[in-house]
Amino acid sequence: MDLSTLRGERVTLRPLTEDDLEGLLAILAEPAVARWWGPQAQDPDREELLGPGPRFAIVVDGALAGWLACEENTDPMYRSVGLDIFLTTPLQGRGLGREALRLAIAHYIARGHHRFTIDPAAHNERAIRTYAAVGFKPVGRMRDYELGADGTWHDGLLMDLLAAEFVAG
Repeated sequence: MDLSTLRGERVTLRPLTEDDLEGLLAILAEPAVARWWGPQAQDPDREELLGPGPRFAIVVDGALAGWLACEENTDPMYRSVGLDIFLTTPLQGRGLGREALRLAIAHYIARGHHRFTIDPAAHNERAIRTYAAVGFKPVGRMRDYELGADGTWHDGLLMDLLAAEFVAG
């Protein structure tokens, strides 16, 4: 898929390039980000960060601020998009993650998608509040879902959003 650049009030989502990789690795190394990314933060999978699915660089004030991945399922029976996101620590808590998610979701709704999923750590209350503000609802708890930075398994929370429930802001 040819990605477009999406512009919001404070956030721009642009197609990720290999030139963004070092900046993303630095963000992943931030303790407040690494805490939620487990082994991926300690030993990042560069191919996962860059694709194969659509990947956006989150840009704020002209600088790389984070990463947003979109896993688009185009099967007519299961049209949906899985989302994943991280944002640099100094910009967290300002509504920029919500804005980035809203831009991506509106883009995919315009492409005919009606359902979105995201799967934060079940104890990541800040992320869960952010996703709920956009309209995501908890669907279920996935036990021992992901390997944490501490080397133990942690539960994940599966959340989904239907286009009709989207809170555009």
